[in-house]
Amino acid sequence: MIRETIITSCSPQGVVHIAPMGVHVLDDELLIMPFRPSTTLDNVLASRAAVINYTDDVRIFAGCLSGRRDWPLIQAERVPGQRLAETLAHAELELLRWEEDELRPKLYCRVVHEANHAPFRGFNRAQYAVLEAAILVSRLHMLPWDKIESELAYLRIGLDKTAGAKELEAWGWLMDMIEDFKHANPDKAVRT
Repeated sequence: MIRETIITSCSPQGVVHIAPMGVHVLDDELLIMPFRPSTTLDNVLASRAAVINYTDDVRIFAGCLSGRRDWPLIQAERVPGQRLAETLAHAELELLRWEEDELRPKLYCRVVHEANHAPFRGFNRAQYAVLEAAILVSRLHMLPWDKIESELAYLRIGLDKTAGAKELEAWGWLMDMIEDFKHANPDKAVRT
């Protein structure tokens, strides 16, 4: 199983990095597999720690992709680093071991502390649409343009039916990124 989360990690200089990332749930470990190059990878290898933040504010996912990384943070309790201040729950991780890979190294971690801060009331279809669109945006350089367009058209249905202000704001950030990508890569954005 993969959970879509926000990972906070800290550099040796104390700079916090916030990144959306799918985390694989294994029996008694969590597996983080960042694509290279990755600030999260560098930070976790240096500090041997990370924090997984569970949030229903999809603006954070879209914001991280679109350069909006200034989200309120507070100190983690048992690992070096910080967590999102407005997260529903968080898990503080310790790196147990890692496996090198040219594309996606594997970081095996264990939870050393976790806490719930607010109830999770579920995602509406617009939140799901933003999460899926964020994943598409993170892979614009890898996917064919017709797939991107068809997926976005389908996701737009749920967004139009159930979105609130936060979801619309996040969607707008992602659509701006897609437009910027299309202008910077006109050959890729041509319909086939």
